[in-house]
Amino acid sequence: MQLSKILAEIDLEISRLEQARTLLAGETSPATKKTRKTKSPSVGTDSSVKRKKKRNLSPEGRKRIAEAVRRRWELQKKNAAK
Repeated sequence: MQLSKILAEIDLEISRLEQARTLLAGETSPATKKTRKTKSPSVGTDSSVKRKKKRNLSPEGRKRIAEAVRRRWELQKKNAAK
């Protein structure tokens, strides 16, 4: 093996060990912190992008959910009293 290749492998192993140590110690260093890359908007994509429509609950649906939650609470109270 060439000396430069050996040194490169040692440096790689050192960086792996440092990352493992920071994870185990619970530390976050800026060098190991992962960040999200923001995508730059390309020209003309605004009209072609389909956005999800926000779903709204009907009053009847909201009432059904509220009644189901109340029944659940009643069952929990009955089981807690036993």
